[in-house]
This record gives sequence, C-alpha cells and structure tokens, in this order.
Amino acid sequence: MQSIASHRSVHEEIGPRLPGAIYQNVDGRFEVLVVVTDPAEAAQLLRRDSARWALIVRDTLRPDGQPFAIGSVWTDSDYLLREGSPAYAPAA
Repeated sequence: MQSIASHRSVHEEIGPRLPGAIYQNVDGRFEVLVVVTDPAEAAQLLRRDSARWALIVRDTLRPDGQPFAIGSVWTDSDYLLREGSPAYAPAA
C-alpha cells in the first residue's frame, strides 16, 4: 500500500512556499530563500539518500538566523504570512 505522501505532487508538498514567502508554524517564522526541485541537489542539501525537493529558509525570529535546508511538507499547522514570487531575489 502506498503512503498518502507518495500521491502528493511536489507542488502540493511545497505548498505556497515560493522564494520570498514568509510562513510560520510551531517551530518558528521562516523566510523562503530558495526552492530546490532538482532531486540530486535536494538530497545533497538534506543529507539524505533521496529527496524530491528542498527549501533553503532562515528563521526570521532569530536575529542571527542562518539559512538552512528543510524538506518538511506543507501542513495545516503552517500558515502563510507573506506570499512569495518565483522572481524573488533575497537581499544580500
């Protein structure tokens, strides 16, 4: 039997987290810097044998928040604070 996650598309798993989006959940408030949809690059970023995608985010609630990679799917406990854009370029 296949899991529910295997039926979801990459787009559904990422949700509205385009570059520039800010979303919040119980773990923090995150700005999406990069969306990686190349499976080999995503696996390397997440240090896994395989991955379909990864996000590079930073926690905006931490003054010293450094970018890091995540692979968690969008759930009902996540909520969008600011929409992103595919053309977003983060400030240097």
